[in-house]
Amino acid sequence: MPLILSIDTSTAICSVALHSTDGSLSSSLLGSYELFTERTSSAMLTTLIGDIVRQAGYELTQLDAIAVAKGPGSYTGLRIGISTAKGLCFSLDKPLLAINTLTAMAEQVRCFYPKNYILCPMIDARRMEVYCALYNTDGQEMQPTTAQIVDEQSFDEWLEKKPLVFFGDGAAKCEALLGSHVNAHFPKIPIHPSARTVGKLAIVAYARSEFEDAAAFEPFYLKDFMAIKPKKSPF
Repeated sequence: MPLILSIDTSTAICSVALHSTDGSLSSSLLGSYELFTERTSSAMLTTLIGDIVRQAGYELTQLDAIAVAKGPGSYTGLRIGISTAKGLCFSLDKPLLAINTLTAMAEQVRCFYPKNYILCPMIDARRMEVYCALYNTDGQEMQPTTAQIVDEQSFDEWLEKKPLVFFGDGAAKCEALLGSHVNAHFPKIPIHPSARTVGKLAIVAYARSEFEDAAAFEPFYLKDFMAIKPKKSPF
């Protein structure tokens, strides 16, 4: 029965989850923690990992793999989550699994919508920009992950054909411009990245031996980091 620890620090929400499976592609959630905080620290994440494994009655050495949300998302958050996951892989000699953050978000909601709907998870980026992708309700990717500036013409080609569900912390930018379109839908319940669905998808990836090279693996930033210059010199 593989035991997989999952980590998601793609946004301000820090989450960890522990899943097991009987060897099939179905998974059993043993426990999860979600911490809503303005800034995730490596010490905070390490504490959550230790607590969830211990309270589920296991030790870290009993883990079979470490899964992590690879991005897109916050530069700092992704660095913390992925460096922690890689550290565990090296110290415990366990394989690394990496799951697209947006794919895991789509997994949360796909069972709630009819077959003709398209799902558009969104993560807030700078100004009017979002990280997004499109999926059908079977979980298949219809449009790859992109960084997109939202305007009145965004998603026109898709909205003319099918209902689109926009969700995630970037969807508010889209709702202000596209909210009146008959095919644009915006769930009222907040939906955010979570290690629970990272782990659910990681069970499938584990069964398929879709492991990463932990030494070479890097976060999926999607865009190069741009430092913001201070308005005033401190000197």
